[in-house]
Amino acid sequence: MSDSGDSDVSFVLYKERPEWRDVVPVREDDGPNPVVVIAHSEKFEDVYDYFRAILKSNEKSERALQLTKEAVELNPANYTVWQYRRDLLKALGTDLRSELDYVESVIRHSPKNYQVWHHRRVLVEWLKDPSLELELTGDALLQDPKNYHAWQHRQWVIKTFGLYDHEMEFVENLIVEDVRNNSAWNQRYFVVNNHLGWSDLNVQKEVCYALEKIKFIKNNESAWNYLRGVLLHDKRGLSGNAVVTNFCEELYRNKSVSHSPYLLAFMIDICDEAIKKGEISSLHGPERAIELCHALATKYDKIRCKYWNYVSEKFKKVKKELDEKAEKEKTELED
Repeated sequence: MSDSGDSDVSFVLYKERPEWRDVVPVREDDGPNPVVVIAHSEKFEDVYDYFRAILKSNEKSERALQLTKEAVELNPANYTVWQYRRDLLKALGTDLRSELDYVESVIRHSPKNYQVWHHRRVLVEWLKDPSLELELTGDALLQDPKNYHAWQHRQWVIKTFGLYDHEMEFVENLIVEDVRNNSAWNQRYFVVNNHLGWSDLNVQKEVCYALEKIKFIKNNESAWNYLRGVLLHDKRGLSGNAVVTNFCEELYRNKSVSHSPYLLAFMIDICDEAIKKGEISSLHGPERAIELCHALATKYDKIRCKYWNYVSEKFKKVKKELDEKAEKEKTELED
């Protein structure tokens, strides 16, 4: 959708239409000293001059509704046009089903436009009918699996109308197709968090699911992040889940596999949690964390070496405090 194209050949300017002679167009006012003057086509200026005029007079008519359609085609992201169109729909008692069809066509041309998705949401709220939304968002996500607005609309529809029944299947298909699709992983978390719940059984099921996907691709940040999110709901935490810690250690010992920076970062988090819980061991202590930070800073994640060196310094301070405490306790025992 733009202000030029083949349709312009048959387009008649509003200022040349007899039925609009009663309307005085309102020119855009950029002030006496505009910083940047945007060059618009004659069609764009004509349509928006007349739109400003009906907005000013608050005209509620079929011709005004058609004018908003012209304005949307020229600039689908204009909030004022969409809001006035909604006012017109209410005032005129327009068939909202036909409006849904129209909005779908706009979405297909402008799928990442927040305003059109918001307009769609209002229509669904008015109709109290979400029956078309999963298919619509599904089609949009087939075109672009990471379309934020489509995901946002889908989550709203599912949560508002309780349409969870087949969502896990939908998400699973997306993850199978692209295991690095962070949006699909986020949707999986959304379904469990808002519908299935974080029972001990579900936590362990999701842990196992994430681990299986990590086995498939070790360097998949999305799966590692999902695992970390799931373990927030495990009363044992990151460091207390033996399945996870054993998996990480086995992966770390496998020299035939390049060390994933996400694996090492996860192991550092395990060490950090173990230290805070006072459950320090040779595998989950400051020395191990320092070793892992060094590996990341010098080999596996050199682009963020300053960050890992910073984290390492934190663990060195912890180690120093623990060493001083141990020395003090040893001295007191000897005395």
